[in-house]
Amino acid sequence: MDNPWLTIIGMPDDSAGTLPPASREAIARAEVVFGGPRHLELIDAEGKGQPWPVPFSVEPVLAAKGKACVVLASGDPFWFGAGASLSAHLSRDEWTVLPAPSTFQLIAGHLGWRMEALTCHGLHAAPFEQLRGVLSPQGRLICLLRDGDAPAALAKWLTGQGAGGATMHVCERMGGTNQCTRETTAAGFDLDAVAAPVAVAVELPAGVGLPRASGLPDDSFTHDGQITKRPVRALTLSALAPRIGETLWDIGAGSGSISVEWCLAGGRATAFELKSERAKNITQNIHDFGLGHRMSVVEGASIQTIENQTSPDAVFVGGGGTAALFEKLFAILPVGTRIVANGVTLETETLLATLHAAKGGSLLRIELAQAQPLGSMRGWQPARPVVQWSVTL
Repeated sequence: MDNPWLTIIGMPDDSAGTLPPASREAIARAEVVFGGPRHLELIDAEGKGQPWPVPFSVEPVLAAKGKACVVLASGDPFWFGAGASLSAHLSRDEWTVLPAPSTFQLIAGHLGWRMEALTCHGLHAAPFEQLRGVLSPQGRLICLLRDGDAPAALAKWLTGQGAGGATMHVCERMGGTNQCTRETTAAGFDLDAVAAPVAVAVELPAGVGLPRASGLPDDSFTHDGQITKRPVRALTLSALAPRIGETLWDIGAGSGSISVEWCLAGGRATAFELKSERAKNITQNIHDFGLGHRMSVVEGASIQTIENQTSPDAVFVGGGGTAALFEKLFAILPVGTRIVANGVTLETETLLATLHAAKGGSLLRIELAQAQPLGSMRGWQPARPVVQWSVTL
């Protein structure tokens, strides 16, 4: 296709006078222009303007294929914008893009912040909990927010995370003649009449954020006692070796703590859990850690529910490991899949030893003890030993 039918245009805030010639020409020749009401008003789209549906969908654009179409998006359409949502459905010769500076760039330039030293987040429709994994001492982040009420809600959430001392730069209508930035703190948020579009640049205080090493404290999770304890979880995650973008099956997930830490390392996970109450705990942990975009829970017997799931890069069997389950896994998993299984019963230990003899890999016995009162003194209280088998198929 020599002439793409779709042009995706990045919009500065005051687009009426600052759109470059190529963008103005694309709008002039377009038969239909898609965008938010504010963008359509800025370019005076009139009859050929078509606002985005609510909830947002790219289907109206795809249905207009064959016409000369323009999509209007804020700033850089491929940075938390509509660009990637559209291009995923199109071949590369069907569209072209004419970007403008992103809100992130405008704010970083205004504050004198290095872009490479901060993180950027689109929270128009995402929960603030997605930030939990990126909070760090003296860290900096820029967040695009849905409306003028959202900065106060973000301030309340940050305060609840122990970051009440964070400095918040509330940035309204960046890049336009009505641009405004105001400064406050999370705990002392006192701004009113915040105008959209709005973003907030955050300077975090010391002492915030989750540890980056594997093995979060057990009380970080909602659980009923059925949880891979912190030291064993650290060793298990080391054996699983998570990498960014990889997928984990967590079978017999209990609280889902292994899946949570896998996802915090940049992966995706499906937690399989037989018991309904534990599945509810997993769902709560997904919410509390803001992992709804990375992690899901499947309730039911895993030997049936693993059917037709996206193939994993790694599998953890933390509970319910039977010979029948492993036979099923060996039959459906691709070569190169990593398997780690933990067991505390004699029966599971025997099974894992048999699998080790047949399939190879590593067999590890983990023995831990904690100091506990012993009369007027102290002694070691051993925990149940854990046998861990790990192998790459």
